[in-house]
Amino acid sequence: MPNPFPGMDPYLEGPLWTTVHTSLVNEIAHQLAPKLRPKYLALPQERVVVTVPDPLETYLEIRDVEQRRLVTAIEVLSPSNKRGPGVESFRKKRQELLSGEVHYLEIDLLRVGERFPLAGPLPSVPYFVFLSRVTRRPRVEIWPIPLDQPLPTVPVPLLPGDPDVTLDLQQALQTIYDWYDYDRAADHAGEPPLPLAPEQQAWADERLRAAGLRR
Repeated sequence: MPNPFPGMDPYLEGPLWTTVHTSLVNEIAHQLAPKLRPKYLALPQERVVVTVPDPLETYLEIRDVEQRRLVTAIEVLSPSNKRGPGVESFRKKRQELLSGEVHYLEIDLLRVGERFPLAGPLPSVPYFVFLSRVTRRPRVEIWPIPLDQPLPTVPVPLLPGDPDVTLDLQQALQTIYDWYDYDRAADHAGEPPLPLAPEQQAWADERLRAAGLRR
């Protein structure tokens, strides 16, 4: 069954997120790889975080084929990146990337925890994508994502002289949703693992009833 929500399914934000996270990173790589050939590679990687119970975190690197230079890093955030003992380690890793000659794309589909550090306030929405281009720092491009809207299509920058490629996040989410039957894997019977505001929960209940996942 298709995703009952137009964008992110908030019922995926709990115990299922580990498998959703890994599947989504891999699907992003699958989507980007044909667009990057023959000059670039999209390579899923694993990072060991020794201070959290689940020590492996998957992320994506885009490297040029000729010199294997890291050109763009793509992070899909995990709970340990946003709260708890893993936050400080992730802050340092992010700052290393932002201090170097690497484009940085951060995909935040989790409602609880720290956001990308910015000088000003963010819109009051649950999800975001942030892009820091090497050539535009400290400026950051931001895509706020309301609960009732699809995930955006965002640019993925490459080396100077090469145009951006596009990443359709909604397509990536829908693909893994269909592959792994997340409509059945997620417990849509009650509230999501991280509760919604009352008006958002009422909207979610209506979506789930319309999809046949709630009586």
